[in-house]
Amino acid sequence: MTLRLFRYLAKEVLVSTIGVTLILLLVILSGRISNYLGRIAEGKMTFEFLFVILGYHVPSFVQMILPLAFFLSLLLAFGRLYIENEMSVLFSSGISKVKLAGYTLGIACIIGAVSATINFWIAPLSEYRAAEASEAQNQLSAFDFLIPGRFEGSGQRTTYLDSFTPDEGWMKQIFISDVVRKKDQNIPTQTLAAYAEQIRISSEGNQTYLVFKDGTRYEGKPGTANYRITYFDTYAIRMENQGSNVIDDPYTRSTLALIKSQKLADKVELQWRTSLVVMIPILAIIGLSLSQVNPRQGRFFKMLPAILLMILYIALLIWGRTALEKGKLPIQLGLWWIHGLFMLVAALLFAQYNQVFERRKARLPNIADAKNE
Repeated sequence: MTLRLFRYLAKEVLVSTIGVTLILLLVILSGRISNYLGRIAEGKMTFEFLFVILGYHVPSFVQMILPLAFFLSLLLAFGRLYIENEMSVLFSSGISKVKLAGYTLGIACIIGAVSATINFWIAPLSEYRAAEASEAQNQLSAFDFLIPGRFEGSGQRTTYLDSFTPDEGWMKQIFISDVVRKKDQNIPTQTLAAYAEQIRISSEGNQTYLVFKDGTRYEGKPGTANYRITYFDTYAIRMENQGSNVIDDPYTRSTLALIKSQKLADKVELQWRTSLVVMIPILAIIGLSLSQVNPRQGRFFKMLPAILLMILYIALLIWGRTALEKGKLPIQLGLWWIHGLFMLVAALLFAQYNQVFERRKARLPNIADAKNE
């Protein structure tokens, strides 16, 4: 019976956790997608890169969502069991609240194992891959983002191309309007060419050139004496290369590297990853204690104070992480005092839930009566 009961409770909580996690993940992804679509419209990112970067960021989103989803699912699942009197049946069958807490911690261990796998291994690796993909995206020039038949840019800085050649992939019928600075003056330029292509020369440190063929270049303001028109067969412009950045952010480093590191930022990141796992069993006891409701109150009666308590927990962890990074808190203290504080809160709530204080009060009159007799 014990194993069947644990399976039943675990199924109720885990299924709800998966559902809540997916809902929260969709909310976060929708916000990110709108942001990335704006960058695509501005010509700062390719459409294909959108799905790549979102895929790499999903584990990082899940590592933050999972403790919250588990806590909310525990409140919803156990609240339903109380409303439908299933908990009353369990207690009348000899299942104590202490044993129920053991089952709840067992479910928390399953969620904690998943969270630890994501926090300590999958999320850092995914963030490193995302940083690599972003670095490769930054190496692309503005001409890699051009869409045929559409003007890109604004004002005097505008680019247009008609199409790409099917075999070589050259830009066909390209027009570029720009402004150059000469003798403390902004001089407008326009370049029209039948074809253009980007050429990277390895001997010059992977320097990239934009080579125009069969075109005309206009420089200056029409009607002025210094207005020039240049016809060319081949015209090349050296493009500025983006410098490569070393990927060494703490959130992209492996957990083993963080353990060996002596840097403050790495130590803080390690404590943060650990905190997202440690908080799960603490939230489990708090959720178990606050999920107890009677049918008249409704399953959402204690949902608001529980959510406020969870928000306070997460807000303190975020504040503590920021304070550690700025050196306002000693690294030896870390985030452990926050977990200790909420472990105390969880113990007090569970004591009240288990009616420890009420039992002691109920026994005091009996002891006094025994002495009088």
